[in-house]
Amino acid sequence: MEVPCHQRMSHFFYLARCRDESLYSGYTHNLSKREKSHNSGKGAKYTAGRRPIKIVYSENFTTKSDALRREAAVKKLSRTEKLKLIRGG
Repeated sequence: MEVPCHQRMSHFFYLARCRDESLYSGYTHNLSKREKSHNSGKGAKYTAGRRPIKIVYSENFTTKSDALRREAAVKKLSRTEKLKLIRGG
């Protein structure tokens, strides 16, 4: 049985640019809430000292496992490849 559209949860892989221009990758089901969490210092330890952060790229998935798989794959990319992804290449 298919779940009604309003009951489906989105799962996002995202890249955030930190104040020091480093990139942080993560998973969330709510992009705006996650960005606020990072910027309040309650996000990842990595971003706490690099605030403010801005989510600059995201991909939407229907399952958490797909989003986490994508996050793991992107973490293996070079910085240059991540920047190309952000630019839409």
